[in-house]
Amino acid sequence: MPIDLLTLTAAWLSGLFGGVHCLAMCGGIATGFSATSRATNAFRHALLLNLGRIGGYTLAGALAGGLGGGVLRIARVDGLALGLRTLVGLVLVVTALRLLLPTRLAGLSRLGHRVWQLLQPLRERTLPAQGPARTLVLGLFWGWLPCGLSTTLLMAAWLEASALHGGLLMLAFGLGTLPLMTGVSWSGAHFARHLAQLRWRIAAAAAIAVAGLVTITAPWLGLDAHAHAVLTALGCRSLLR
Repeated sequence: MPIDLLTLTAAWLSGLFGGVHCLAMCGGIATGFSATSRATNAFRHALLLNLGRIGGYTLAGALAGGLGGGVLRIARVDGLALGLRTLVGLVLVVTALRLLLPTRLAGLSRLGHRVWQLLQPLRERTLPAQGPARTLVLGLFWGWLPCGLSTTLLMAAWLEASALHGGLLMLAFGLGTLPLMTGVSWSGAHFARHLAQLRWRIAAAAAIAVAGLVTITAPWLGLDAHAHAVLTALGCRSLLR
């Protein structure tokens, strides 16, 4: 299924304004990296660490999208692609609701730390001894920790039914989280108060929900000439195919 700018923008907004949720899940890990790092350039270390985390998201999205694409090719059912597009839209609406009505993340946080401990033997065997490569690989492992918001977007990546499109969707999500999580890894301070303000979360959730609803209804909206022109101007050409 073709990827479109509307879905990628929604994924990016989910990462940007879901960063507050990321702090609940990964804030302790991020500040722990900051405290134990021996790097002389703390910001460079934090940036490499989070780029590795985004690489982990992208790899997971590519794997999920590739798996979804395999299922789509095997199950050649009329209307399946349209059904998958509808489900992607529903996932975006659910993501918007997660921003407005966050679930209790304590359980996910404990689960994440538990998984991090279980991955320790594998990390120690695969991590380079030192240098930037070690930081990047460590960040990649961090990106595979279970998280409610990233798992929700990973579902959308699977529904994209393409390794490339699934990877792009998770890359957009990861880039959205980059500013906040890099700052947390760098300084060890949680400065998410502006993004946590209700008015901004409502605005972001509304934009993501609209993206989801447009994704669901685009095949029918595109039948109207005026709506078709608006969707094309928004970079949603793939929705109209």
